[in-house]
Amino acid sequence: MGFRSFTQGIIIRVILIVLTVLFASWVFIQYESWVHGMFFLLVVIILTTNLISYSNKTNRKISRFLESIRYSDFSSSFTKDDSLGKSFREMNLSFNEVIAAFRKTRAEKEEQMLFLRVIIQQINTGIISFDSDGRIGVINGAAKKLLQIPQFKNISDLGKISMELLHAVINLKPGDTFSFKVNSDLHLNLQTAVFIMEEKKWTLLSFQNINAELQKKELEAWQNLTSVLRHEIMNSMTPIASLAGSLGTILKEDTVIIANGGYAIEQESYTDLTEGLDTISNRSRGLVDFVNAYRDYTSIPSPILKNITVKSLFEKVRTLFKEELANDNLNLVCEINPEDLEVVADQDLIQMILINLVKNAKESMSKSAGNEIILKAGLDPNYKPFIQVTDFGEGIVPEALDRIFVPFYTTKKAGSGIGLAISRQIMNLHKGNIEVSSILGEKTT
Repeated sequence: MGFRSFTQGIIIRVILIVLTVLFASWVFIQYESWVHGMFFLLVVIILTTNLISYSNKTNRKISRFLESIRYSDFSSSFTKDDSLGKSFREMNLSFNEVIAAFRKTRAEKEEQMLFLRVIIQQINTGIISFDSDGRIGVINGAAKKLLQIPQFKNISDLGKISMELLHAVINLKPGDTFSFKVNSDLHLNLQTAVFIMEEKKWTLLSFQNINAELQKKELEAWQNLTSVLRHEIMNSMTPIASLAGSLGTILKEDTVIIANGGYAIEQESYTDLTEGLDTISNRSRGLVDFVNAYRDYTSIPSPILKNITVKSLFEKVRTLFKEELANDNLNLVCEINPEDLEVVADQDLIQMILINLVKNAKESMSKSAGNEIILKAGLDPNYKPFIQVTDFGEGIVPEALDRIFVPFYTTKKAGSGIGLAISRQIMNLHKGNIEVSSILGEKTT
């Protein structure tokens, strides 16, 4: 029933064309008049054009509807077209509903975009997006304030601050993070992400000025270091000063002038002087060793980075500790996945870290029933390599976990407290890190 009006309209127009053609043929045969023939031909053309226009009305509406969608022109509306029947009215209503839904969706997206733009402009983190040609897409107020670059239109403008910074940003891989000191007031921590928009590759660069935070951390580090230095120096100098005063008193009170102008001292006092001087000598030597340890901590060479296989690294550590671990009935178990895992590092410096960690693990297991130290290497969920050293010894008390990387802090009676601090500094030079986790009485990694 829905197309009855439309169908009737088509039938009537076809009947009119047929009747016109038949009547024109009869007239032409009867009168052989070219004038009448041309007249009826014109009438047929008009009727045919009307039929085509009438039947194409729906196609035109569909085309207009699709063009509205294509060009996001949601201001269009479609009339009810009562003359064409109920189904055409329903189709027009459906078109209008779809247009309204698209209009609403676009309005919601525009609101979301406006909301995101406001957020991006309000946050303290600098945000810059740029395409594969370097053209800047989005830059927020924090980025402009931090970089202080007028007319920032291309990422190459970053070279106005530092060409080294520009090259580092361009060569960053998705998800990479690095820090760069621009000047005494600006130390940037940068991170990147990559996305595809409109078939174009875009890079999103986020960065913060961590100068204040670094200064805070540096102050805390100096305070910790000063505390340790003060503690160590006072532990050495206080008994030395006290003992030197006591020895001076012995010399003053127990020394006797003899006849030839010389001095004599009792055997007991002589023994006290000798022991006191030995103590001062030993304590002074200990202080010299401490200063040398501090010098080692502050003079680590820059790493020479090469591709090295973790397997060869582990084998060298295993060889170094083979006899020592055998004497303590300990096994060094190596686990590498994948077996051909490679890292970019300074082999000597990383080996120094592993030697220190395995040595610590061995000492930790001196009173443990366990007999394995595990050296494990692999890739984390972000496909970045890691190395773990795990022992099943006494563990580390929670109070010490936050301080074990502080220079000269140690929980051992004979330890210098410098090994882990140097290890962390080496990892910082590699742009990596070193972390610890421990379960007291069970294991440490």
